[in-house]
Amino acid sequence: MSETESTLTRRQLGRYLKSAREEAGFTLEQAGRQMDWSKSKLQRHEAGEVAKIRRPDLDLLIRLYQIDDRQAAHLRGLAETAAGKSWWHEFSGVLPEDFRIYVDMESAATVLRTYQPDLIPGLLQTRSYARVLAYTANPEDGEAALAGRLELKARRQRILTHNLKKPQLNMVLGETALRRVIGGPKIMADQLKRLADASTLPNVTLRILPFSAGMPTGDQTGPFVIIDFGPDGRGQPVAPTTIYSEGYSSDMYSEKHDVVDRYVEAYRLLQRAALDESSSRDLVREIAREYNA
Repeated sequence: MSETESTLTRRQLGRYLKSAREEAGFTLEQAGRQMDWSKSKLQRHEAGEVAKIRRPDLDLLIRLYQIDDRQAAHLRGLAETAAGKSWWHEFSGVLPEDFRIYVDMESAATVLRTYQPDLIPGLLQTRSYARVLAYTANPEDGEAALAGRLELKARRQRILTHNLKKPQLNMVLGETALRRVIGGPKIMADQLKRLADASTLPNVTLRILPFSAGMPTGDQTGPFVIIDFGPDGRGQPVAPTTIYSEGYSSDMYSEKHDVVDRYVEAYRLLQRAALDESSSRDLVREIAREYNA
């Protein structure tokens, strides 16, 4: 089984376990106490973040939730096929717990639609740009931890060019992301050249939301990603579209239809107000030349 398939299978197993818990009338805290687990441990299993669930633990959950034999067999089969570890486990020391779920989903996605008002998205950051951000956010890091953070980002970026099934990355970036100086003019010039070059890839689209566009949604919109996983052999989504919204102190994930619909509409409005792809690339290259002047 490929890494992508393993990721999606873990998430599918987690959704089944969450649904079974809710149908049985247990809160996370109540079920966790029955398992002698913390709430966060059960939550990680339900999010599909844990690479492997022990067979005795799964059997206990099956009994606790009174899952019928047919469904229990299905859950055990999913657990067997989802047992592989994700590649990011070697970076667990520098990968925030909230963000592990996102990295897993990013690796499995077929389409990523992202809006970033202030910064270049991590998938397209140069090492120098990323280093300034990582050091600023974690000044207590030693060189080993800093190097780990940068290698993690480099590994994430490989999905755009190295994966057999490369995801489609569609971006709307605020003009602020181009003009906010991270690390100095030379770093910014190199970063914007990287961004413009990447926008010529067949699986990458870039549109810049200029200052002149105002506030297309009528409200302040923070950074977000709409994650799609594509259809299975029967044409059904292999996993629900998920919204990831990055916050300063915590991250938000949601598969709820009303939340997804709201973010999809926000992305549509932002994209409609943005420059077209050709004009966006021209603006990025123009600002890069200003940094080099």
